[in-house]
Amino acid sequence: MDTDSNALLSWIGSKLLDIYNADAGYQWRGHSMEMIISAAAANPSVLNASTLESLIRRVVPDAQGISGLRRLSGGASQETWAFDADLDAGKLALILRRAPGGEYRNEAASGLDIEAAVIAQLERLGVAVPRVRYVLLPDDGLGYGFVTEHVEGETIPRKILRDTAFDAIRPRLAFEFGRVLASIHRAPLEAMPPLRLLPARETLVMLRAIHLKDVTPRPVLELAFRWLADHLPAASVLPQLVHGDFRNGNLIVGADRIRAVLDWELVHLGDPMEDLGWLCLMPWRFGAVDAPVGGLGQREDLFAGYEAGGGAVDAQRVRWWEVLGSLRWAIACADMVSVFRSGADRTVERAMVARRASENEIDLLRLLQLGD
Repeated sequence: MDTDSNALLSWIGSKLLDIYNADAGYQWRGHSMEMIISAAAANPSVLNASTLESLIRRVVPDAQGISGLRRLSGGASQETWAFDADLDAGKLALILRRAPGGEYRNEAASGLDIEAAVIAQLERLGVAVPRVRYVLLPDDGLGYGFVTEHVEGETIPRKILRDTAFDAIRPRLAFEFGRVLASIHRAPLEAMPPLRLLPARETLVMLRAIHLKDVTPRPVLELAFRWLADHLPAASVLPQLVHGDFRNGNLIVGADRIRAVLDWELVHLGDPMEDLGWLCLMPWRFGAVDAPVGGLGQREDLFAGYEAGGGAVDAQRVRWWEVLGSLRWAIACADMVSVFRSGADRTVERAMVARRASENEIDLLRLLQLGD
């Protein structure tokens, strides 16, 4: 890049950072997003309740029917439905995780059947995950998905960050995130179903291919691609199980502990530092911009918990994956537009997430220039 280009980039970056630091609404963007989508849960009529009820009667012992069926807000990539199985002895709270409309499949996802298999294996290994009760089959008439037991606790980040119920656990959460990640990464791979191998170079190539489908010019993303190529980690990293979307919002937190890790659709084999970098992205801080680990603590707390759980941290690789994660989220947000327009998922949430691509461009400039 020549001197004039560097000067122009420096000027653009400084102006964008001025906007970022001055705009309090931007820093609190997570909360306005949550309030909007909480009122936009889809009508249950898009899921055939009688078909689901027939299924539950078959697969849950003593189930007489279902009640309280409702779609939950959150989950921009998959549908999440809560309901109770009505038993002779009471009720069993269950969750249906399903592809949008039952059929839409994200090419970047591992597949809901693979996701369920990984969760089931991790539960046997003692990792905090929901218990899988059933994986949907084509003859069930409900599309792709699986049913798990409901886990009590909180997933909404703003509540975890601020409600008094979490005052005792909150100072320990960044450390505990590290410990939970270490338990995931040390899972024996021979116990897992076949998973994609996505090391650093292949992940970057895959993102580039996805980005090339977007006809909208995005020079900040091009800058990020160049930086990532110039700082590519060594290819000698031993592949481990990677969650792919471990962050505040995909965890069920109780007053005493982390009770479950959710949303395994991006699970794969790769560099475990990917999960640590992803967790530190700006969108997952929900306004607490000075607390990189989910708005709850510092990277040092996360790294200490990871090492206490038996993991080894490479801070330079974590930074590379943090930059790539911000780029990946920007591309994913931009892709939400095509899914919404196709009619596969017309929820307000998917459309609103699409607007965040530009916010991630600001985050990328901040990461590349300031390191955070």
